[in-house]
Amino acid sequence: MTTVAIADDQTLIRSALATMLDLEHDLTVVGQAGTCAEAIEVARITTPDVLLLDVQMPDGGVAADDGIDALPLIRGASPATKVIVLTTFGRPGYLRRSLESGAVGFLVKDTPVDRLIDAIRRVAEGLRVVDPDLAATSFMIGASPLTEKEALVLAASAGGVSAGEIASTVFLSEGTVRNYLSSAIGKLGARNRSEALRTATDNGWL
Repeated sequence: MTTVAIADDQTLIRSALATMLDLEHDLTVVGQAGTCAEAIEVARITTPDVLLLDVQMPDGGVAADDGIDALPLIRGASPATKVIVLTTFGRPGYLRRSLESGAVGFLVKDTPVDRLIDAIRRVAEGLRVVDPDLAATSFMIGASPLTEKEALVLAASAGGVSAGEIASTVFLSEGTVRNYLSSAIGKLGARNRSEALRTATDNGWL
């Protein structure tokens, strides 16, 4: 019997997945989580064979910006658990970050049910499962060209806030913030910071 845990902040989706998987003769759901902190705790307590992990989840009190950021902590809590990232947002950057953080699977939520179940079984057997179209796109786009600070400042610019407001948020001088924004815009070939932010977000680089 393959044990499975599900981490997703949307209760309806989480419950539906659990019900569906429990119908399979060789799968059983042993835990559910709605935040990054809960995902780490569920992994530690239940040590599931496979954990389905959403990307955009609240941290729940741990230092993790999203599910991918919490992945190393989950693996630390249960090293034998194989993690499949299951997300609504099939962004190439998410795929790259997930695999670099230790995931062995990456699928989008509109994946057919039979493919998801097959993926769980394959991952439990030690194989890797990645959405083929997304893998091809990720390969063509490549890694993020942004440095850590450039990505931090660009992300903080969401909502059209001023350079001064960004500076106070990320604890940098206003001049440094402007330099990082300018550099990010240039690297992404954007006309302005809004376009740069959209490009970086769409590619999963933020």
